Parts: sequence; structure tokens; C-alpha cells
Amino acid sequence: MAKVELDISSWNRKEHFEFFSKFEEPFFGLTAEVDCTTAYGKCKKENISFFLYYLYLSSRVVNFLEPFRYRINGDKVYVHDRINASATISRPDNTFGFSHIVYHEDLNQFLKNAYKEMDRVRAGSGLMLDEVRENEVHYSAIPWVKFTSLSHARNYSANDSCPKISFGRLSSHEGKMIMPVSVHVHHALMDGYHVGLYFKQFQKLLSSSEI
Repeated sequence: MAKVELDISSWNRKEHFEFFSKFEEPFFGLTAEVDCTTAYGKCKKENISFFLYYLYLSSRVVNFLEPFRYRINGDKVYVHDRINASATISRPDNTFGFSHIVYHEDLNQFLKNAYKEMDRVRAGSGLMLDEVRENEVHYSAIPWVKFTSLSHARNYSANDSCPKISFGRLSSHEGKMIMPVSVHVHHALMDGYHVGLYFKQFQKLLSSSEI
């Protein structure tokens, strides 16, 4: 894991950082629907897990957009070179564990990393919080609910600036496959504009004909 310190003094969001970093609850969230018609059809045709495919595409966007790679440590901000996926993995007994799926630009390698980590989590028990990592996005899937908003359990005393992205139930609407997505981010690190870029890029990848 490589990271470099961001020069806050020359950052055009210096005042925003200083303002929002003092908040007890500095996270804000947006929920929007994305069109998964092309991506879902592609996964069916290629026999690819839809969950892992959209997780891969989301991870691509996160690693492409620099603000999603910012993390706060004390009074400093660091830019990580790679952000991995900490997705909740369900078990047959309806509990879940936290995974650490190492991101790779190549889809096949990402899938290999994901399946290996899923097997590890499903073979264990409890939350499996063996290590707290900064260079992750906290992912969760709630495939039972077509939610329109979402909140997260938060420990305000924890030094946490990792984005939290959740995916809801896939449903058919007017011939399209639609899925709600919730994105929560630290306001000291980014604004609504940057979350908008995430949704724009994520939708672009979901609608692409390329694997």
C-alpha cells in the first residue's frame, strides 16, 4: 500500500476540509438509481456473478476518481495509490463477515481475488475484523430491499474517512433492470459534485458493451 501526503495548504478545498473535519458527523450520503440492463445481460451471457461484476466496476470508478482515494489521518490527508473493496459477505446462517478484496484492473484477476476472499469469510464466523485498513471502500449489498435512502451505524470517535457504498435490490421497470445505489462520503474530502462524478462514471461502465 503506497500513499502520498496531500498538500492541504495549496488545496482548493482547504477551507472546506478545515470546516467539515470538525463536524461530529462529517459524512453525507446520496441515493440514486442506476440502469443495469446491459451489465446484467452481459453477466447472464458470460456466466459472471452480477454482484462481483458491479463491485468490480464500482472499484474501477473509485480508483479512477482521486478524491475517493483520499483518507484522513490526524490532521493530514493522504492519497492512496490503490483502494480495495471491503464488502460484507453473507453466510448460510444469515450472518455476515467483512472481506478484503484486493482490487485489480483485470476483471478475471479481480474475480479470483474475490472468490478466494469470499471462501475465507464464509468458512469463518463473526465479523472477521482482523485488521482496520484505510485503503478500502466499505461495501454492502442489500438485495432484498429497493431502498430510496440509507443510513449507517457510525462510531463518531473512530478516525474513519472511508467511503461507504451500498447496493439494493435489482428490479425490472419498463423493460430495464434498475438498482438503487447509496454513496456516503466524508464531506471534508469531497462534495456532491464528486459523488455525481461517481454515479456518472459508474453508469457509463454499467452501460458499456465491453467486458
